[in-house]
Amino acid sequence: MGNKQDERIAKMTFASVYPLYLAKVEKKGRTKEELHEIIKWLTGFDDKQLQKLIDAGVTFEQFFQQATINKNAPLITGVICGYRVENIENPLTQQVRYLDKLVDELAKGRKMEKILRAG
Repeated sequence: MGNKQDERIAKMTFASVYPLYLAKVEKKGRTKEELHEIIKWLTGFDDKQLQKLIDAGVTFEQFFQQATINKNAPLITGVICGYRVENIENPLTQQVRYLDKLVDELAKGRKMEKILRAG
């Protein structure tokens, strides 16, 4: 993945992607609460903080700068958007792809304890 794509991802707003995440999981019978649970697990943001970040129109870069990334996040592995998440070198791009992967797993009906890497 080149610098251009890393820059593009960094400048995208979380608010522009959040409705896509929500639509993806709801279309597959999952809930907003479950989506928020995986976002909280990865970033530490509760519903109130998440809404503030959406309202503020933060970029992914700002979003992840303020996040407390779960210590088990490196357990998120596999392919998303054609890239192995564990091999992505840019830390921000990797964190965004972690979130994409969790949303994908939720939409695919994976059990919550598996998604949250509970062992």
